[in-house]
Amino acid sequence: MAYLERSSPTLKETLLKIYHAEKPFEIDQHFYEFGSIQYHIKCSVLDPNIAYVSTSTLLETQGTVILKEISNHTYEVIEKIAVGVIDIVDPPRLGFQLTLRLHLDNIPRGKEAIKIITRISEIQALMLSSQLKEMLRNLNFQDDSQLANRPIKIVYHPSQPFYVFKQLEKITAVFPMNFKDNSDVVIATSFFQELVEVGSQKEMGKAPQCNWSPIPPLQLRGEPVQDLITNSGFVSFDITSRHVEGRRLDQTVWNLLNFYAYVKYHIKCSRGYVQRRMRKRMDSLVKLLNNTSLEEEETTQKENGRCKYLKELVKVPKGNLMMKQRCKEMTRRVKISKFRIKINGCARFRFHQRWKSLPKFFSNPSDKSYTKLD
Repeated sequence: MAYLERSSPTLKETLLKIYHAEKPFEIDQHFYEFGSIQYHIKCSVLDPNIAYVSTSTLLETQGTVILKEISNHTYEVIEKIAVGVIDIVDPPRLGFQLTLRLHLDNIPRGKEAIKIITRISEIQALMLSSQLKEMLRNLNFQDDSQLANRPIKIVYHPSQPFYVFKQLEKITAVFPMNFKDNSDVVIATSFFQELVEVGSQKEMGKAPQCNWSPIPPLQLRGEPVQDLITNSGFVSFDITSRHVEGRRLDQTVWNLLNFYAYVKYHIKCSRGYVQRRMRKRMDSLVKLLNNTSLEEEETTQKENGRCKYLKELVKVPKGNLMMKQRCKEMTRRVKISKFRIKINGCARFRFHQRWKSLPKFFSNPSDKSYTKLD
């Protein structure tokens, strides 16, 4: 599978480590990238100025063009990366498509060294793009006799093949899309539909026309069934002659090789964006709930404070309270004294109880009568 960055990060880091090493050291490293691209780096202490880099990819191609072999044009492009620094070893290391001999002592010092090593780490991307370029060059847009040819299946990764076939005045590239997670299927399907809608606008008239369909195109009839079973449909791009002229050829080829990587990158960014929005929304809800709880606590505290303050205002001292109770009792007794009272001494006479009334007291002194004594 092609990737968004042309240079291999592991290969670049290892070559820079060998180049900047103060003391020579021996290295024999074998690693893979994306499951289908493999590298091998070897450097000996006996000859520290020479390093060997081997690379290959697991290509499986069906059609008129055989992509497993590296063309002479690709060899010429690789040798021009750094004249005097790169030599192509023939035959290559067993199990690899290409082996390069690097003369580290011929690499200039400074920033130029980083540029050369970066370009050397782009070998695999250069091989993949050059093979697809060669195929597009062999497909003549004006030759209608190639319409009867079978689609060319290109497999840069076992689970990510795509097809290229000739149509009238254009070449169509079809990408079967499969994803493991259901959420990825939803995001990818929405993205494809939006891509078709944007591509149909007038502003995008010069770009390759994009189409999406849940079923494979008719030109793919007869291909293996396992390659045509998808859960996200088929995305196709129509490439015309103007898209492969001059420098546009490099950009077109690179975009086709990185389409799977770009879709995965978009899905990953979309999922990250959705998760960030969900976390942000959750934080805002939690903050709102916390603020509501604090406001309720403050309201309760204020009400309790008011009640306490009122109780303190109404509170009567203990001595005054006792005096008030005594006054109430005396008032009650005075009120009772105005009515007839029962003499408890006569209680034994059940039917002959005697009742007496208290004398009336006159408050006006003129009503009193008295006899003057001599």
